[in-house]
Amino acid sequence: MKLRKVVSVLTAAMLSVGLLAGCSGGSGGGTESEGSDSGKQEAEAGKEVTIWYYWETEGHQKALDKVISDYNASQDEVEVSAKYVPFADFKKQLSVGASADELPDIAILDSPDHASYATMGIFADLSGKFDVSDYYEGAVDSCTIDGTLYGVPFGVNCLGLYYNQEMLDTAQCKAPETWDDLKDTAKKLTKDNVTGLAFCSLQNEEGTFNFMPWVWSTGAGSYEMNSEGGVKALTLAKDLIDSGVMSKECINWTQGDVMNQFISGNVAMMINGPWQIPTMKQEAPDLKWNVALIPKDSENASALGGENYAVIAGGNEEGALKFLEYATAKEQVEYLMDSFGYISADKTIAKGQFEGDEAMSTFTEQLNYAKARGPLAEWPEVSDAISLAFNQVMTGEQEPQAAADAAQATIDGIVKK
Repeated sequence: MKLRKVVSVLTAAMLSVGLLAGCSGGSGGGTESEGSDSGKQEAEAGKEVTIWYYWETEGHQKALDKVISDYNASQDEVEVSAKYVPFADFKKQLSVGASADELPDIAILDSPDHASYATMGIFADLSGKFDVSDYYEGAVDSCTIDGTLYGVPFGVNCLGLYYNQEMLDTAQCKAPETWDDLKDTAKKLTKDNVTGLAFCSLQNEEGTFNFMPWVWSTGAGSYEMNSEGGVKALTLAKDLIDSGVMSKECINWTQGDVMNQFISGNVAMMINGPWQIPTMKQEAPDLKWNVALIPKDSENASALGGENYAVIAGGNEEGALKFLEYATAKEQVEYLMDSFGYISADKTIAKGQFEGDEAMSTFTEQLNYAKARGPLAEWPEVSDAISLAFNQVMTGEQEPQAAADAAQATIDGIVKK
């Protein structure tokens, strides 16, 4: 465990301001002596592999648990267990865990965060230890820093436009293709207790993920918030709120909350990802819905999402790799992707996933226009600036241009330093 402790010391210095105040002091073993007992415990711990993940959806958790249970039953060398850490706390706990020597052996994390943690030195170098030659290039790039592989893609996804087919038929509308179509259609669908559109607008990475397609659709880049396109995207968000076709409550809704509003009939259209499909089919089997490409400004765009596995340096690296070899085999991947509504990051597996599935085929088409966030070690800071900007615009605290200028000043200080 020496490498992990060295990393802990280095990381503690980086995180001393603010983060350590949230640490709760230890796990109760502080008086344990160093000796034969501790050596025995460390040897036993060598058989264990712990996983941290942030999925809140019960179906996702059960699917991972099944793969873990099947693996544990298939061999007696390693015992794998998993722990849920809420998305809002995941970054903090992983960072604080690095300084406190309380990290898992595998972290399943949002792909744009991968570079940030890799540059901190907490992930094991998997170059030459895991074959990713058949994986999508963009997914592998999110795990790679300066040519070194620090993870394995779990699965990929993107965002699309869901619409309530019956509501559109009643309003004599078709799925919108452009921003003008979107505003017009959303207005026609907004009545009584129904709003025309919703997308997660939380002031965090989940919200940024949902907002970036609007920026990219204008032709603007990720770091160009005060460009004509960036201001135009912020103005769209303002117009949707001000016209009443989108609820201001979107700033408080997770993607799961948006889905719940959609299946409850409170929202006619939503921006969301394919991972919601298994839950929607289970909880609202009679709901008539479909998926279209996200309406565009000057070009089609979506956000590339998904998670990566990362093996923690200094942990049970050998045991972690054994589990990953099992979990990334075809049978397990097909089961996980079907349960999650994801697309396999392994192209050879992805090819045969969605024959005859109209909704998932649309998401596969949308992937052709999906862009990755970063990869940039400082992406979380960039994301914070962007999510603050659209939140301020949507609440009326700032006008689009002012919010864009403030975000740009922060972004320039990050990417141009």
